[in-house]
Amino acid sequence: MIRNRFFARGAAATIFLSLGVFAWTQTQEPKLTINKVKDNLYEIEGDGGNVGVLVTTEGVILIDDKFDQDHNAIVAQVKSVTPQPIKYVLTTHHHQDHSGGNAKFLPTADVISTSMARANIVANKQGTDVPTAPARLAFTQEMSVFLGGQEVRARHFGRGHTNGDAIVYFPALKTLHTGDLMAGASPLVDYPGGGSIVEWTKTLDEALKLDFDTVIPGHGKVTDKAGLKTYRDNVAKLRDRVSGLIREGKSQEEVGKVLTAEYKWQPDSLNMKWSLPGFMTELK
Repeated sequence: MIRNRFFARGAAATIFLSLGVFAWTQTQEPKLTINKVKDNLYEIEGDGGNVGVLVTTEGVILIDDKFDQDHNAIVAQVKSVTPQPIKYVLTTHHHQDHSGGNAKFLPTADVISTSMARANIVANKQGTDVPTAPARLAFTQEMSVFLGGQEVRARHFGRGHTNGDAIVYFPALKTLHTGDLMAGASPLVDYPGGGSIVEWTKTLDEALKLDFDTVIPGHGKVTDKAGLKTYRDNVAKLRDRVSGLIREGKSQEEVGKVLTAEYKWQPDSLNMKWSLPGFMTELK
């Protein structure tokens, strides 16, 4: 079906995202690559969420820091493009594939997140054996970091992937880092972490009002504003599909079978563990 093509194409990316959230038990040295996005702006891919890297004359601002095990590799990749030290880390949400490196950066950098993401880390909402270190600085709706003549704005527009998602905006470069508000092809709604598929599209609608042309997603390749709009519309299509099934009186098991058949959700995925039960409650 045409409406499902977007999600079916990215089934592998969805599985990667779901498994990646719990992949901190890996022991092999991660292989990361750094790619230039725009002047002084880079992104680091591999093993966890995409890391944004803004280089200034006074230091470096990171967006997310992957898993704890990625710290040395991230530092090495940054050093490959600048001798400047890492001064700030803005984390988009509490999952360990985006904020698991906090503890190793905190001694030398200020780590910043939304207040909700910080609270989720303190409460260990992800239920990890080794809890993530919470941010030192937190905000509720918006904050800016100014360094070396550059401004980076972190905004909380509402719930979506979690209840504490931050979108990071580079106004001079017209670029967004969305965290997992755009990731893979099929949205993973962390209901235990306060996520919402109903609010997700509203949150992206606010982000789309910003002046930007380039998007660094939480997972996947760098894209553009049209790509983010397409992602937003496909989140809405998934929501409407599930809502229709629930209105027809389908059980959770029956809805799950449709998601497996049409959207290639795997029976043991986090989508099934987190998103499906939440759908049955939020969309009833």
